[in-house]
This record gives sequence, structure tokens and C-alpha cells, in this order.
Amino acid sequence: MNELGKEYGTALYMLACEENKVSVFSEALSKVKQVFDDEPDYIEFISSPAISLNDRLSAIEGAFSAVLPETVVSFLQLMCEKGRLTVFHDAVEEFNALYSYSQRIVKVKVISAIELSDEEKARLKDKLETVYKFNVETEFFVDESILGGIIVDFDGKILDGSVRQRLREVKDVIST
Repeated sequence: MNELGKEYGTALYMLACEENKVSVFSEALSKVKQVFDDEPDYIEFISSPAISLNDRLSAIEGAFSAVLPETVVSFLQLMCEKGRLTVFHDAVEEFNALYSYSQRIVKVKVISAIELSDEEKARLKDKLETVYKFNVETEFFVDESILGGIIVDFDGKILDGSVRQRLREVKDVIST
């Protein structure tokens, strides 16, 4: 994630906390992100130096003022003025990470060699919530190249219990 995007996301999150509108801002950012994802040319348009700054700011105002809180529209305009819309997605990611953390929610990615049963998924989720004392949102993926076991990515911390990793460790022991 881009550091500048993190700074913008953190600043907006702090402002949202001051205004007691974190969930409102989160929803608003999701709407903008969806627009930008659906229309990738839109960011290029409102970032283009070939178009006057006033026209770009007016375009943001016209597109979003009726559906977003004024502070979020101002945030978008500030990013436009500073030429920082290229880090918008990073700012949203940081905002959402801070929001999730404040709600004690952590997203966890679990990679297994085979598809886990619903019961196995539920037991793993419960165990992670018990150990880490957070509400866990899990995403499950299958990667046959790990041969067996699981890899858990918990808030950037990787717990690698795969057979592939164990084989690497054995190889390192034999090599030394």
C-alpha cells in the first residue's frame, strides 16, 4: 500500500471519528470506489492537467454532492487539487482497515491444498476468534501447490503450516 494513500486514509478516518460518522464515510467511500472501479477513465478525467482544475472540481461536485456527505466530497476535491487521486484506492483501503480494527474485525485469508468442509471452516474461524479475540472475516482459497496443511494470513502475519513449508525446512536442515 502506498504511504501517501495511508496518510490520506488515516486523515479521513480521524475526521470521520471527530464527526462521529465513520460508518457513513465508509459507505460513501465504497460508493466512490465502485464508481471508480466501474469507470476507470473517470479518475484519469478528473486527474488530467489538460482539463482546468475548476472544471475537475466541478465534475466531482456534480457527480457526488447529491449522494455523499460534504466532507467526503471535499476530501475527493482535495485529492484532486493535490494530484493525489492515483492513491485513492490505497486511502480507502487504509480507512477501511482502521474502521475494521476499531470494530475489532480482522480479515483472514486461509489457503489450503484442498477445499475445506463448511464444518472445518467454521471450526477454524472459531479458533482464530478465540485465540486473537477479534471478530474474524475469513476468505478461503485452494492452492494445490502447498501439498497439504494450511496457510493463514492474519492481518499481515503469515502462519505457514503447509507441507511445502515443512519440506523446505527439512531441505534447509539437510543442506546445512
